[in-house]
Amino acid sequence: MKFRPSVLSRGTLCCLAMLLCLTLPSATRESFFAGHSQIVPRLIQYCGFPSREFWAAGYSQADRTPTASRGNVHTYYIAADEVTWNYAPRGRNLAGIPQAESESQGASTVYKKAIYREYTDATFRLLKPRALRWEHLGILGPLLRGEVGDTIKIIFKNNTKFFCSMHPHGLLYDKNSEGAVYNDGLSPEEKRGDKVAPGQTYTYTWYVPERAGPGPMDGSSILWVYHSHFVERREMNAGLMGPIIITAKGSSRIDGTPKDVDREFVVAFSIFDESASSYFEVNTMGRRRYQPNLSVTDPAVRQQYLLYSMNGFIEGNLPGLTMKKGEHVRWYLFANDNEEDVHTPHWHGQTVLSGHMRMDMVSLAPMMMMAADMVPDNVGTWLFHCHVNEHLEHGMVALFTVTR
Repeated sequence: MKFRPSVLSRGTLCCLAMLLCLTLPSATRESFFAGHSQIVPRLIQYCGFPSREFWAAGYSQADRTPTASRGNVHTYYIAADEVTWNYAPRGRNLAGIPQAESESQGASTVYKKAIYREYTDATFRLLKPRALRWEHLGILGPLLRGEVGDTIKIIFKNNTKFFCSMHPHGLLYDKNSEGAVYNDGLSPEEKRGDKVAPGQTYTYTWYVPERAGPGPMDGSSILWVYHSHFVERREMNAGLMGPIIITAKGSSRIDGTPKDVDREFVVAFSIFDESASSYFEVNTMGRRRYQPNLSVTDPAVRQQYLLYSMNGFIEGNLPGLTMKKGEHVRWYLFANDNEEDVHTPHWHGQTVLSGHMRMDMVSLAPMMMMAADMVPDNVGTWLFHCHVNEHLEHGMVALFTVTR
């Protein structure tokens, strides 16, 4: 029988297309596409639905349009602020690890940086206090949360002196909420969020479909990261990065925490390259060790500006890693994006489960994100550090405490 769209009403065609696109499992849908290669494109085109490739990928229209039935809308007011940051606010070598003498031990730990901070409303006048249990986030931006089916809305203001943005990993977004500049065929007006000018505001909308949530080998929640993506290297080394925790559908409490977890920690193993920061010239001006005739590509010079941090703290300064024996503790870990950011986080005195494997050390590549579950059984204060020798020697060390 020859297919004739004019015989059927537009409403009937829409019903057919909706049933085709929304009710069939992805595998069955793809098989149907293959067997009806002439009819399906005409149905979809006639009814104004997205392309076959969109539906075949397993997305529904609900994945693109947030509605009240889909979940909650989480709204955050976040600004990129300029701050003076101290990598060692409580002193040097608080972990008490024997160290060989080096030139970097006398280097400054105070730098001008840019960080994401949360405000109470769109006036951006009052900072939202960070809860004590999240003081360990340090230099990281505010924690964003969502459950599969939710929407995350960011009202962003740029309080720095350079262009910057907010770009999420893992979540679903339209091009106007991508926050990354490259030649994608769209006009600057269509992608104003790619580079927000100093003093300007922009609203990003990110969705949390099933494919942004925990997979078959994950626990009830996973970590994603957001960061500035205009001149990414300079902005991330300036400090513009933060965490996103996504839980499976129906797996979170009212406050967004996963129901099966007692305590959460987010730790970024980050070698901040201050010579690549947006504030390098400001930070080095007037400092004795800076000589204008030396290029920052000189390894000896660059080494003086590498800070081996955990959440922006070095040498045992990371606070707040305290838990109770027998609690279910979930650690969310990620790495910065410099070429040296290859890390092997190691916990003393405890073990974790990651990817259904038992271990006491995991591995991270640049911008890699992961979760590890711990049920601490050994009371005391323990070392938590990167096991790469150079990183350990330069202060990528913290202490965590297990109480009864």
